Amino acid sequence: MKTAFITGISGQDGSYLAEHLLDLDYRVVAMMRRSATQSVSRFAHIADRIEIVHGDLLDQASLMRLLTDCQPDEIYNLAAQSFVHASFDEPIHTGEVTGLGVMRMLEAVRLCAPKARFYQASSSEMFGKVHEVPQSENTPFHPRSPYGVAKVYGHWATLNYRESYDMYACSGILFNHESPRRGLEFVTRKISDHVAAIVCGEKDGLALGNLDAQRDWGFAGDYIKAMHLMLQQDEPDDYVVATNETHTVREFCEIAFGHVGLDYNDFVSIDPKYYRPAEVELLLGDATKAKEKLGWEPEVNFRGLVEMMVDYDLKRRIDQGATCQRGSLPEALA
Repeated sequence: MKTAFITGISGQDGSYLAEHLLDLDYRVVAMMRRSATQSVSRFAHIADRIEIVHGDLLDQASLMRLLTDCQPDEIYNLAAQSFVHASFDEPIHTGEVTGLGVMRMLEAVRLCAPKARFYQASSSEMFGKVHEVPQSENTPFHPRSPYGVAKVYGHWATLNYRESYDMYACSGILFNHESPRRGLEFVTRKISDHVAAIVCGEKDGLALGNLDAQRDWGFAGDYIKAMHLMLQQDEPDDYVVATNETHTVREFCEIAFGHVGLDYNDFVSIDPKYYRPAEVELLLGDATKAKEKLGWEPEVNFRGLVEMMVDYDLKRRIDQGATCQRGSLPEALA
């Protein structure tokens, strides 16, 4: 039985990855920060099958202790301050966790678990003001947020440790990936949750920022499979993981509202406070390398992803006794 060590277990990707690894008969050890209120909702259904340990990307000693104790075969570093908008408000904290936190992990691996295979969660936000379309593993980085800058630091740190210490260290440059487990602060989940709230009569509208921003959106449950495949190869390498399609926030709204028989124009307004200080207008990934070398392809398409998220947020309310006040329920929930 292989042992996998995951940071960021309480996040969207961590919960899906833990599920996948358990299905593959891994022993899963998951690191969480100690806090007054533990966030376990995303993995509550598998909590009794994983080992929760406490550590922090800001505390080098805790990382070294945990890796020494569990001696994992594979390490997935998914923990980060991951909300781009918040990184403008908390740039130093974002740099400490999302950037230097990777270096602390790599150093802990080098000293305490040098035979482990290491995965770093890089991000399409590193491309920022894109230099070419689509973006591949060879596209230059031009980050447009403190989050993107921190991710670039972690990405290059991973490459540096791979080349300097002959470590098996990979970075997955994942483009936007969503799911019903996405945090409510992210625009995709904000849209799906508001659509459900509007249908149930809880809200009357939705304020958003740049509706014309274009993203390459996929399903998180597909993307975590690519993470695992990266650590099964003979040699470590970096891979873009994406759908090779781009869609606007406006399209997301159109499908989400249309799924319940509503027109988004009747409910969506623009609020300048949701614009970023430096906007990323277009992200489109070229996942050719991942498809050819890993044999990976996304299974859920864009429309399926949007409708899945709306269905989840609607069902959550219906299960709590809410009823349809506007529009119509999707066939699966009617």
